[in-house]
Amino acid sequence: MNRLWQGNWRTKARIVSGLILFCYVLWHFTNVGLGLFSLELMHGGQELLEELTEGPLGGVVLYGALLTHMGLALYRLARKRTLRMPASEAGQVILGLTIPLLLMTHIVHTRVAENRFEVEPEMGFIAGLIWNSPSGWQQATLLLVVWIHACIGLHMWLRVLPGWRRVLPVMLSLATLIPAFALAGFLVQGRLQNARLFDPEGGAALRESYGFPTAETFARLAEINRGMLGIFVGLVGVTMMVHYGRRFIGARRAVRIRYVDGPEISGQPGMTLLEMSRVAGVPHMALCGGRGRCTTCRVIVEEGGGLLHPPEKAEADSLAAVNAPPNARLACQLRPREPATVLRVFRSDGQQARAHQSLGQERRLAILFLDMRSFTARTTGQLPYDVVFLLNRFFDAIVPSITGAGGTVDKYLGDGLLAVFELDSEEASAKAAIEAAAGISSALQVFNQALKAENAQPVAIGMGLHLGDLVLGEIGAANLAPRTIIGDTVNAASRLEGQTKALGVEVLVSEAVLAAAGHDPEVHHLEVLELRGVAQPVRALALKRAAALPAVLSKQAEMV
Repeated sequence: MNRLWQGNWRTKARIVSGLILFCYVLWHFTNVGLGLFSLELMHGGQELLEELTEGPLGGVVLYGALLTHMGLALYRLARKRTLRMPASEAGQVILGLTIPLLLMTHIVHTRVAENRFEVEPEMGFIAGLIWNSPSGWQQATLLLVVWIHACIGLHMWLRVLPGWRRVLPVMLSLATLIPAFALAGFLVQGRLQNARLFDPEGGAALRESYGFPTAETFARLAEINRGMLGIFVGLVGVTMMVHYGRRFIGARRAVRIRYVDGPEISGQPGMTLLEMSRVAGVPHMALCGGRGRCTTCRVIVEEGGGLLHPPEKAEADSLAAVNAPPNARLACQLRPREPATVLRVFRSDGQQARAHQSLGQERRLAILFLDMRSFTARTTGQLPYDVVFLLNRFFDAIVPSITGAGGTVDKYLGDGLLAVFELDSEEASAKAAIEAAAGISSALQVFNQALKAENAQPVAIGMGLHLGDLVLGEIGAANLAPRTIIGDTVNAASRLEGQTKALGVEVLVSEAVLAAAGHDPEVHHLEVLELRGVAQPVRALALKRAAALPAVLSKQAEMV
């Protein structure tokens, strides 16, 4: 949960105020939707909401959140060093600036009308008043703009959570249904209440009960609305003046950076080198999006390195991990304040650019490494066609157990394979790997019975199951790069498989796989293995037959 609250106090205040406003909007839209059933339910929900928001504390919280959220948004816009931004962020800014323009009319004709002109802004009155009018269309637009803005903000906040992607389809469905529910409630009650409000017989008494505004009152409300809109437009104007003023002042003391392979660019002090490149339109590789989680944006500082700020620990650690020279820096972390000459280590070539999704994705998944025992001795002297025929029969027999469990074969390795279980969660991935290993073992027994009927030697295998961090991406020359996985987890799984032969077992399941699948590793007798190329010893469950895995794990679970 700490990942949800990273950032300075302004970031946290924007999140908290946004959540308060989201809760209010959700309640309000649900309340409007109750008009599908009856006006009484609509009014009941409104009264309950007003009890919370019209008290001293509720009013301070609600309107404080509104002013805080709007003020911080304008402050952030004023401090931006460039208006170039991703489409999602630009969309949020545009929607955010549109909301006050549409919302002001609603506030003036409800809260202001109630407090200054004794109008009763009940749901029935508002729905009937604006039904089938330009104001009605404006308020329907406001509803959609507010909801889209809120949902995008909520998604951008929660997407760092591992389980968010799993629940996203459900949340998208709810995000579609809620505004539809609200608009349906407005349509039903708007038509009914408009007919009641302007009915020749009972309409006058109903309008009087609501304190229906006179023509003079409507004119006064329109005047107040124009004044408030003017104030907001003025605030936006001041914001943009500050923004461009900062850019103008910054341009006068701009920092010049020359790329060895061209061009020469300039940027404001405080911008990262990556930001400077993007503003100047210089293609610059940055696979992690400029968050310092990779080193693809690194540069070599040819001149001016002595005047740059030293790297922070995270940047230094990343550079050390790739054995970068002392004058290497990450463009996304470097904030030049003096002129420098730099060389891009990885240049983004327009003709060889990869799609973003092909450039790598970090996941924590289970993998299975499998190898056929004594394959070389078994096939010595056989015709190549017979060897290929045997391998294809073998893979035809065992691979369905992998795909049936939700896995895929990442690559075939002659007489073995590497499979990855790319499911939504670590738990599902680990369970699928265990299921696949057991299925492979059972399928192998059937396959060996067929070989025995042919007077052929049975096949023996070894499998290593491990779970950890992987990078999935297309690796190879442009347009010829298959999607594959790399990482220390792959090496550990391979080493586990290698240990099965020494231990005389068919499978080794690492402690990480057992724990992720929901099994307590401590109730099993685990082998402690020193694996070549793996820094720490790996504990693993060893079984002579992987087909016994479900029975062994369920039996131990019952004992617990």
